[in-house]
Amino acid sequence: MHTIDSLDAKILLALDRDPQATVLSLSRELGVARNTAHARLRRLLTDGSLGPFSQRVRTEALGLPLIAFISVAISQSASDSAIEQVRTIPEIIEMHATTGDADLHVKVAARNPADLHEIANRMLAIDGVERTSTAMSLVEVMPTRTQPLLESVALDERGA
Repeated sequence: MHTIDSLDAKILLALDRDPQATVLSLSRELGVARNTAHARLRRLLTDGSLGPFSQRVRTEALGLPLIAFISVAISQSASDSAIEQVRTIPEIIEMHATTGDADLHVKVAARNPADLHEIANRMLAIDGVERTSTAMSLVEVMPTRTQPLLESVALDERGA
């Protein structure tokens, strides 16, 4: 994965404004050669700089409006195996290894509180998972965002 520079950031911001923009329209808007815009976009798509398109799907559209965060304590002797098994639960949409009282912090999408309870119980049934602690999201105050970071990079003509 390369570091996104000013031109890359401008391309991504233009695509935020118009996700269906063509390479030609991007090149015109940004004042660069069509081949440059095409090569930059291809590199961003193939080098791991951009996540999968499916990350844009809202969980509500999948019938999973409830979001919760579950802290998971795992036995150190079963850590790798337990993490792999937790990862197989489809309702887990994000997972981070953390420091502190818990070993994992997972973001879960569920249909309702009863569904969330069942998901937590599936985690607890995994060999090596010692305990969980759940916090339900009441409202998403700010979604994951990178636009302000891209705007900052886009303004830095020297690159990132």
